[in-house]
Amino acid sequence: MKKINLLLSGLFVFFLISCTDDFNEINEQPNALSSDDVSAKFFVTNLQTGLFAPNRYPYWRGPIIHVDRYAGHTAFGFSANWWSDALGYDYHAGYTGAVYGYMAGYNSQLTAYTNFVKPGGVLENDQYYAISLIMKGLYYQLYSDTFGMVPFSESSNPDITNPRYDTHKEIYTGIISGLDEAIGIIGSNSNTGTGPEALTDNDLFFNGDMQKWKGLANSLKLRIALRANGANGDDFSAAAASEAISSGVLGDTDALIRRDTEISTWASAVYGDVWNPFYGGGHWNLAGVMVDILRDNNDPRLNKYAVPSKGGSVTINKPTEGENVALIDKHLAFLRQHFDDSGADYTMTETADDVTITMPENTNYIGFPSRTNARPKPYLHTDFFSKPADVVVNPKNSGKPIAPWIVMSSGESHLMVAEAIVKGLASGDADSHYKLGVRKAMKLWDVDDAEIDAYLSSDMGTLSGSNESQLEKIATQRWLANFTNGYEGWAIVRDSGYPTKLYQGVSDRDIHALGTTLNGAYPQRMRYGGGAYNSNSDNLEAALSVQGPDVQGTKLWWAK
Repeated sequence: MKKINLLLSGLFVFFLISCTDDFNEINEQPNALSSDDVSAKFFVTNLQTGLFAPNRYPYWRGPIIHVDRYAGHTAFGFSANWWSDALGYDYHAGYTGAVYGYMAGYNSQLTAYTNFVKPGGVLENDQYYAISLIMKGLYYQLYSDTFGMVPFSESSNPDITNPRYDTHKEIYTGIISGLDEAIGIIGSNSNTGTGPEALTDNDLFFNGDMQKWKGLANSLKLRIALRANGANGDDFSAAAASEAISSGVLGDTDALIRRDTEISTWASAVYGDVWNPFYGGGHWNLAGVMVDILRDNNDPRLNKYAVPSKGGSVTINKPTEGENVALIDKHLAFLRQHFDDSGADYTMTETADDVTITMPENTNYIGFPSRTNARPKPYLHTDFFSKPADVVVNPKNSGKPIAPWIVMSSGESHLMVAEAIVKGLASGDADSHYKLGVRKAMKLWDVDDAEIDAYLSSDMGTLSGSNESQLEKIATQRWLANFTNGYEGWAIVRDSGYPTKLYQGVSDRDIHALGTTLNGAYPQRMRYGGGAYNSNSDNLEAALSVQGPDVQGTKLWWAK
């Protein structure tokens, strides 16, 4: 991204501290910058990265520790890792608080930008205002789907210190109202203006193309409508889904955060900022459930998402004291079953003192078993399991490509249209949209057309069978298409119940991390951060009386 945006973030702070409470009047200073010196375009980059590419502190604690693993995309816990895969399932106030703080704090940045560009604002421009409404929708979908009820309707009112927490239905309908306003404002416009008002490469999504922003608004509207569909009291999703499809979702374009290779990890992080400096704490494997689905369906994305297990020969000493002595046979049976279920080529030779496991090098694709606790950890050597592809964890300043953050893809947009058709919310050929969605999701990872064609001729590549079977395929494809966006991948599992193996949770305390309060159930939300209790406890307690206890197992309004 442009270095000028980093410099202009200082101007953004200048505006923040020199505006009155309603952000409409600028302090008169002889040497101050005026609104004529600054275009709203210079704040769009930071608005996008502030939400989807935060600094390393919440990036590590959000995607890596929590949601990528809740989504079943990755897993921790190999034998030399700092943690077992219990991390994140056992509640940790500091880790959760970091995620909550970053999401709750984003509202200040969004509100300031909105007040600059709205009617009457110092940088008034209706197209930039439409962008603010769409970013607000993206923000609150992410924020509320992570935590549940959050301040929405009163959150940006400077006269309200302690805003109330809105219900999920209120948030969703409010988002849709804002998206409708943005869609109407954009209309047939293709740009934000001319000269200094023209938004080009400061826009990381679409290079200033407002028709693509309109498509993003419709895709987000459809995502929200599908998620709300069937929830208790839903009375808007059918109309919203139909309207979004009719108006036009993203058909050929992806909304991505292309990863900057120079910006400091403390300004904007990528996976490689954690992966490369921290072997014992930063490395993770691809999760078993995802690798299994890719491998068992001959999905050509397997070698795009993962690298094969390093393999070789590993000898593991059996424990001679402690609780694991009695669990040796059980743990080895668990490991053997996992290898067999993964179709692995291996041999296991056991003596009284140790076990030696030998695999061909760089051959097997074996995902790491999700949610294992510390007991079987000594047997889970990292060389047995597949790691993320280099493009996911490449370091900055290496000249190597880094996978983008997927905000909304055209592939998922077509898959959502297929879902709407199967659910009776729209008309059309669901299989055609399904196939196109899969194709575009694969092209995002540079899969060859011939490999895509072969996959689309298979059972998994064709939308057939019962309605529920079709919905399972669509949910699975949406979940796969959101690899590296664990927040959305996790939401898809909670909404659909697929993949079933992931959603059904765990129960064996000798092997699995059941979680502090989850007791083996699938995590449904993250807990609120301490700041919510410290600054707005009365409204938070009122929200909990509606939503349910502040624990990870409390289901959100739309969850299956």
